[in-house]
Amino acid sequence: MEQMQEKISFKNIYYPPGGIMLWIIIFLELGTFGLGLLGLAYYGALTPELFHEARMHLNTLLGTSNTLILLVSGYTMARAVAAFRSGDKQKAKWLIKITLIGGALFLALKSYEYYEKLASGLEMWDNMFYTFYWLLTGFHLVHVVVGMVILGYMSFKIDARKSPTDELDLESGAAFWHMCDLIWLLLFPSLYLIF
Repeated sequence: MEQMQEKISFKNIYYPPGGIMLWIIIFLELGTFGLGLLGLAYYGALTPELFHEARMHLNTLLGTSNTLILLVSGYTMARAVAAFRSGDKQKAKWLIKITLIGGALFLALKSYEYYEKLASGLEMWDNMFYTFYWLLTGFHLVHVVVGMVILGYMSFKIDARKSPTDELDLESGAAFWHMCDLIWLLLFPSLYLIF
């Protein structure tokens, strides 16, 4: 029994949920966004009035709505992993679909917000605030799309007879999705609230 506990704790340390390579990718992505946020803070300190005025053109209601959507979808994804672990594959698949609906709502609201900015003539090259806004939110949007593709594939694989999904696959998809949540939780206050 003691030897089994040692193996379990060894596995938890060296093989986190989703695998060590995925976590290396997640930390690299968080580092990339972190550097972007440091750049935002640096240029914001140089021209605080410009950044404040530019931020006032962002739609805080849409940003807040997207934050809530991603938080709920993160919760449903965590519940999907728990359901899968308990053997309830249909519930897991249903919860993944709810997570995907959350991702689609996020994309729809963000697309509408982008449309608002472009219709108002607010483009990437207008000033440094909008350069950071477009780059950071656009890069995040790409991650959400990739996360949705991964989760869609996981949902499909749950029913597959040949090479069905396993717990590690689902944990990897969930970890990637939670990274998208975390990044947005850093971007939202930095862009929409602070300046």
